[in-house]
Amino acid sequence: MTKDTVTPLRKQVPCPQCKKQSTRDTYPFCSRRCAQLDLGAWLSGGYAISGDSTDVPPDGNS
Repeated sequence: MTKDTVTPLRKQVPCPQCKKQSTRDTYPFCSRRCAQLDLGAWLSGGYAISGDSTDVPPDGNS
């Protein structure tokens, strides 16, 4: 490797929100706006993982 070449730290990937190329500063998103939209979806329960109803006993006790 010479002084003139730069090895990227990460491979650019499509933004999970809008599919534009990610940037180094906001990886894996393309912008701070897309990162905030994703955080909002997590906080509002938009990405909740569904579970089997047999995971919780009917009386609510473990």
